[in-house]
Amino acid sequence: MSEGAPGLPTSRRPSLVVFAVALLAALTAAFIGLVALSGGAATPRWVSWVGFVAAIATVMAAVMCALANLRRDGQRRLLVDSYETAGAAYVISRQDGTVVHANDAARRLFGVGHLTNLSQIERVLAEDEAALTRFRRWRRSAESGAGFGGEVRRRRPDGSVVWWMVAAKPLVRWPTHMQWRFEDITVRREIELILREEQIKLVDFMDHAPVGFYSVDQDGAFLFANATLADWLGVDARELVRGNFRLHDFLLPPPGEAPPYALIDQGGNLPSVDVLMRGRDDKPIQASVAQTVVRSEDGRSVWTRSVVRDLTHEREMREKLRASEDRFRRFFEDAPIGIALLDQDAHITEWNKAFQTMVGVEDDALVGGSIADFVADDRRHDIIRRLSGVLGGAEPGSPIELRMRTKGDLIVSLFAKRLDGTMEEAPGLLLQFINQTDQKNLEAQFAQSQKMQAVGQLAGGIAHDFNNLLTAMIGFCDLLLMRHKPGDPSFGDIMQIKQNANRAANLVRQLLAFSRQQKLQPRVLSVTDVLAELSNLLRRLIGENIELKLIHDRDLGPVLVDQGQLEQVIINMAVNARDAMANGGQLSVQTKNVTTTQPMRRGSEEMPPGQYVLISIGDTGVGIPPENLDRIFDPFFSTKEVGSGTGLGLSTVYGIVRQTGGYVFVESTQGRGTTFSIYLPRHVATETVVDAIPIEPVDSRPRDLTGVGRILLVEDEDAVRVFGARALRNKGYEVTEAESGERALEVLHEEGRDVDLLITDIVMPQMDGPTLIRKVQEFRPDIKVICISGYAEDKFRQRLDADESIQFLAKPFSLKQLAAKVKDVLRPQEAQQRQSA
Repeated sequence: MSEGAPGLPTSRRPSLVVFAVALLAALTAAFIGLVALSGGAATPRWVSWVGFVAAIATVMAAVMCALANLRRDGQRRLLVDSYETAGAAYVISRQDGTVVHANDAARRLFGVGHLTNLSQIERVLAEDEAALTRFRRWRRSAESGAGFGGEVRRRRPDGSVVWWMVAAKPLVRWPTHMQWRFEDITVRREIELILREEQIKLVDFMDHAPVGFYSVDQDGAFLFANATLADWLGVDARELVRGNFRLHDFLLPPPGEAPPYALIDQGGNLPSVDVLMRGRDDKPIQASVAQTVVRSEDGRSVWTRSVVRDLTHEREMREKLRASEDRFRRFFEDAPIGIALLDQDAHITEWNKAFQTMVGVEDDALVGGSIADFVADDRRHDIIRRLSGVLGGAEPGSPIELRMRTKGDLIVSLFAKRLDGTMEEAPGLLLQFINQTDQKNLEAQFAQSQKMQAVGQLAGGIAHDFNNLLTAMIGFCDLLLMRHKPGDPSFGDIMQIKQNANRAANLVRQLLAFSRQQKLQPRVLSVTDVLAELSNLLRRLIGENIELKLIHDRDLGPVLVDQGQLEQVIINMAVNARDAMANGGQLSVQTKNVTTTQPMRRGSEEMPPGQYVLISIGDTGVGIPPENLDRIFDPFFSTKEVGSGTGLGLSTVYGIVRQTGGYVFVESTQGRGTTFSIYLPRHVATETVVDAIPIEPVDSRPRDLTGVGRILLVEDEDAVRVFGARALRNKGYEVTEAESGERALEVLHEEGRDVDLLITDIVMPQMDGPTLIRKVQEFRPDIKVICISGYAEDKFRQRLDADESIQFLAKPFSLKQLAAKVKDVLRPQEAQQRQSA
């Protein structure tokens, strides 16, 4: 207690004052009595003796009272010292919350120098609303004079958690005062949490250990069984203990070995015994049981501590080992590569069928023969030298390419490895012969394919010029056909020209498809449906030693993609995952909806916020080294061995995903696996899908393609511009020609708002079509625009921020297609003009 705390006297000075006053009164009374006894006649002597005795009694009572007060003051001081030195925080308060006393531990706990009111404690707890609410409830209970106790959890601003044990009770002699006790039990709670976690781990270990544990009493009733054993027996662990199950219910009749079963059932000590148990679905389990009998001190209770080991898998492994040896022999014999074993003298000792087929001789010619006898003469000495070096301990080095002597057209790669001998055997050589004839042919084909790829790039580069020429040819044929009707001698010649021009247009489309510059054909698809259709194919691709796991999110959003390209992406990913899991593993494909509010960056790629459908493809393979992650999408970059891949798979995936408007990221840990995350934009119902190749609509009914309006035609190719202008003038339009974007701006500034439609080529020297359109829209935002180009539509859509008000007409186009497109664009304006007329 603090000195001078109100309501709790803590000083010994009041006791000394009482003692002094009483002593003075007693001495005064004794003096008067002695005076009376000494000669005072007025007072009787017995009265004087009574006064004297009373004085002496008063003195003694004062002395005893003072001594009692001093003893109580000492006890009170001892109580004060014990409060101050207590480890727990003590606070004594009145019902109104005024603090009468607070020890040093309380001041340190609440971080205040002088605690005067319980509201100061509430301010400490104000950081945690739950703790403050609980303390206020306790304070209201204290105001009513009721005691209580409990724990309060307080969260600090830094996120750490502190636990307090709080107890309060009214003082016995002062019912209006409450004693509060605060104790920091954070360490105790942390220890309890650690002990509880360890206990959970221990229980989990016992429950899910790879062996079974059980305990039965003398009647065979289960006292304990872990989850592993219960799973083997096909019964829930709690039911196994609580039910009427006995151990002998699961012991199958042995083939004439009853004693071990009886010992198990009766609780005998067993080091280990093999038994047959009835498992799930009555499937027999080969098991090994070891048990120890435990007896209680009074000898009345008996139970066992038993361990069960499932031998079914062990015996299956033995069978598999024997089968594996047989398979190895078959693999050796039926391997597609030639294998031969040589002794220390380089003589053939063993071989398989493939090697015998390569050399093309009978068994008698192979026994004890030299490998040099079957190699072409130009490599014989080199082979002997290399094999002698490997047999002597040199590194095998790179494989040796050679021709077999017996088959001149057979090219093989020879791999040599030294086989260390045993105590009884000398070292030898293992030779592997891989037929490289097909690979050499493929290399030649690959060189040819590179040439074809160059042709494809060339075709894509000159497609625009081809389409310009074809547009002019087809257009002028249409103009000639307007003057030379059927029956005219020139009609057939003109039709031949037009038909050949159309055939040339089809050839250009094929070249574009070959060079992969053809536009994608997107459709609104469900990724779940696509994966469901691909699941069987994926399982065949990855093989039986890899588990395929498909996890789909509920209410997965649709995507706008080319189905064939999306399937190609998933197949490429699956094949890469398979190659990374040579020893088996798990391929997981997971889909879910993802909404991002902030840009997401991975390396140099940044994905803007939006709604996406995520396709996550992960494997448990060898992983990708960190130094290769930045180059993983580069064309022709591959970490596989030569002949195992082209290095185009992931670059193709990246190109398709980015062309679809999506993003692909990769995360990998060596030794644990790789995960590719493909984000595809979630499709919005208002979007429209444009056909990959413009197709002229087939309509048997004749259509009026004439119209009125002023058109500005911008085309740097003179033949195309002349044809387009003549064609549109023949249909009734007023056409102004411009050979460049700069000239088109001059015309528009001269003629102002009189131009109703702008038709412009996309690719032009100096100012191209998209730049012209943006400049025109600055002062004519309402002008109608048709873009013409030999490239795909998405090439210029990306440069115009996908402005849907701009129409597109692909080259080559006919007169009818040009007139129909212009008619469709200007139709609303023509209708207004007809109404006004």
